Amino acid sequence: MNVEYMGLKEISGPLVVIDGVKDASYDEMVEITIGKNKRLGRIVQIEGETCVVQIFEGTRGVSLENTRTRLQGRPLKMSLSKELLGRVLDGMGRPIDGLGEIFPEKSWDVNGEPINPVMREYPRNFIQTGISTIDGLTTLIRGQKLPVFSGSGLPHNQLAVQIVRQAKIADEKGGNFAIVFAAMGVKYDVAEYFRASFQKSGVLDRVVMFLNLANDPVVERIVTPRCALTTAEYLAFERGMHVLVILTDMTSYAEALREISSSRGEIPSRKGYPGYLYSDLASIYERAGLVHGREGSITQIPILTMPNDDITHPIPDLTGYITEGQIVLDKGLSQKGVYPPVNILPSLSRLMKDGIGKGYTSEDHPQVANQLFASYAKVQEVRALASVIGEEELGELDKKYMRFGRVFEKEFVAQDFQENRDITQTLDLGWLLLGLLPKEELDRLSPEMIEKYYVVPDENESRYKGWT
Repeated sequence: MNVEYMGLKEISGPLVVIDGVKDASYDEMVEITIGKNKRLGRIVQIEGETCVVQIFEGTRGVSLENTRTRLQGRPLKMSLSKELLGRVLDGMGRPIDGLGEIFPEKSWDVNGEPINPVMREYPRNFIQTGISTIDGLTTLIRGQKLPVFSGSGLPHNQLAVQIVRQAKIADEKGGNFAIVFAAMGVKYDVAEYFRASFQKSGVLDRVVMFLNLANDPVVERIVTPRCALTTAEYLAFERGMHVLVILTDMTSYAEALREISSSRGEIPSRKGYPGYLYSDLASIYERAGLVHGREGSITQIPILTMPNDDITHPIPDLTGYITEGQIVLDKGLSQKGVYPPVNILPSLSRLMKDGIGKGYTSEDHPQVANQLFASYAKVQEVRALASVIGEEELGELDKKYMRFGRVFEKEFVAQDFQENRDITQTLDLGWLLLGLLPKEELDRLSPEMIEKYYVVPDENESRYKGWT
């Protein structure tokens, strides 16, 4: 029976309390009517016949006496169709690009359904981003969740745009590739930057954009990643597409969760965040993967800005527990003019070992990656020594490591925003850099690999000009 309730018991921030409600369900959608204006909300708490409802459009102008409430008997659903590709939507999946409404083929609950662990397939095959530090050293595997840990003032937005523009499946299934991009709590100029960049580069026709602006209701921010992932699940498991989901910025999402938790009067945990932050983030991140018997896949790159550049802060800390590695951006490299400023030493991809090598990328890839990591780690030790005794007092071998470190950051880590390197170019560049070190220092490379690929640089060759 469709029952309408008159009046509210209480209003608190984005929440309203309704009394005398019967047969309500958790996460059920509610229609709030104020005069001729209708707003949507969802039930977030039930105690007897009292319900707490989150209002997506906010509670400004809502009255305790004249508000009418109607329970819809269903959770929030996302209208789904292949027509979504190339469209720009708001945080709740409503078109904002002026191209008309979406004619849905299906309508799915935005909360999704958990993937049966028995039906999960182990992620294999890599996604090529065209960025050497990611493809070569922290390889993104199809079906993986690999976050980017950034900080305020770092170019994570440019990195996200570059990944969207260049990313592709590096095998015969590469044509069936789509990207779902969700921005949460971004300023208007940043949202326009994303939209204009995708349009200018000609990739918008394979992208579904969700834009939640900073001045949009905070409750909408909670729904945005769920709408994006529901769209990704439809494209992957109904349409057989390989979908890359980019979520930025998960810190805005977590802060919205903290604000709503505070409004509900919940007991705070670390840094004021709710105690269920871990399980809430897991409900988003775990919607990536491959399902046995289904053609498509979902790969996630969540981007988050670490408050005060603190990697032990609850948001990056819990994200690191749930996901399979991290890509860490570094302010020191950014101040040197290095783009993208990826610090490879704290960065890792836990699934990398199973998606690279012979049959996937190249037979030399695992060893080259290990050697570059080891050599760059040695560079940090030598730099620490040089800061004490001065670079002029270093031995010849240590000076070679210093040169290797400078060239590695300048030629391998740094690349132009428009530069798209394939995996062969990345590995070739890695071998050229390793040629700056003596063979006996390359203890992560087998004698066969050294014999086959190692090249001592000829200082007169044009490709080594400027390698100082």
